[in-house]
Amino acid sequence: MSNASTYMTCGERHQLALDRPHVMGILNVTPDSFSDGGQHAVGDAALRRAEEMLREGADIIDVGGESTRPGATPVGVQEEMDRVAPIVERLAGELGALVSVDTSAPEVMTAITAAGAGMINDVRSLRRPGALEAAAESGLPVCLMHMVGEPDNMQNDPQYERPIEEEVATFLDQQLARCRDAGIAAERLLVDPGFGFAKTLAHNLRLMNRLEYLQRLGYPLLVGTSRKGMIGRALSRKVDERLHGGLALTALAVSKGAWIIRTHDVAASADAVGMTCAVLKEGK
Repeated sequence: MSNASTYMTCGERHQLALDRPHVMGILNVTPDSFSDGGQHAVGDAALRRAEEMLREGADIIDVGGESTRPGATPVGVQEEMDRVAPIVERLAGELGALVSVDTSAPEVMTAITAAGAGMINDVRSLRRPGALEAAAESGLPVCLMHMVGEPDNMQNDPQYERPIEEEVATFLDQQLARCRDAGIAAERLLVDPGFGFAKTLAHNLRLMNRLEYLQRLGYPLLVGTSRKGMIGRALSRKVDERLHGGLALTALAVSKGAWIIRTHDVAASADAVGMTCAVLKEGK
C-alpha cells in the first residue's frame, strides 16, 4: 500500500491519523447481541451509549444491525437497514461522530453512505453479490475480515492446511486484490484477522502471537477480541468477566502493530492503548 498520506479519509467530514492507534466503540443495535443482550438497540438508548463511548475516548462508533456471533442466523436486508440507517444518521448528524457500519449487505452499504457513515466494516470481505460494487461506489474506507463459512457454521471444526497466520494473510491478500481491481483505492482499505471467526482457541492464540506477520500486507490492521470466546476458553471466564483478559490482548495487539482496537469497553481499552503507546514511544 502506498501511504503518502498520514491520514485515512473517512467520508466528507473525518480523517483518521495513520501514525497512532484508535479505539472503535461497538454499538450493537440488535436484540440478540452476545455481549449486551440488545440493551442499546433502540434509538435514544443507542444515542446515549454512543455519547458515552465518545466521552470515554472512542474515535469511531461501529454500528451493527446483524449479529455475527458464532451460530447467529442472518436477518433480512430491510430489517437490518431499518435498524441501522436511522442510528447512523443521528450519530453523524447530532453527535458529529465518525460512524462505521458492520454490514455485508450492498443495499445497507448504500443507505448508510447516504446517512453519513464514514467507514464500512464487512466480516464477509465484500463477497456477497453486489457488495464489492456498492463499496466501490460509496467512496468510503472498507475493512476486510478473514472468515471461512458463515456465522451459523464457521465454528464447525475449523481446520487449515498451513499455519493460521499464513492462511489469514493469503485470504486477505486475495480480497485486497479484488478490491483494487474493482477500483477501490489502496488508501481506502484496512484488514481484520477475524479473531473468533472460523478459528479454534489454538488458532486464535497463535494468530495473536504472530500478529506482526500480517504487517507484510502493508495495510492498516483492525483487531477485535473484546469479550470473545477465546478469552472465556483460555481463562474460564463468562462474557461479563472478560475485561481483564481483553485488555491484555489489546496491549499485545497494539504492540504488534494494530491500528484500530474494536471494543465494547471503551474507557478501559483507551487507557490500555494509551499506556502501551507511551511505553512503545519511550526513547524515540
